Amino acid sequence: MKTVTSATVWNDAVGKRMSITYSEIDETTGTITADNKRIDRIITNADQGTTMTALLNIAQNFVDKLES
Repeated sequence: MKTVTSATVWNDAVGKRMSITYSEIDETTGTITADNKRIDRIITNADQGTTMTALLNIAQNFVDKLES
């Protein structure tokens, strides 16, 4: 089984990107067979791009509310 351990989204010159790290776990023994594997993807689906923009807006709101 593969389990996502983190996901990062950002905008760059190429477009909207997502970096995902995950671990692979043997379902029978519970042993981690691979750790910190990573894939990167360009987001091309419009709905996914909208969701990504919403997440970045949430993050921006948190930053905007920080005290200086």
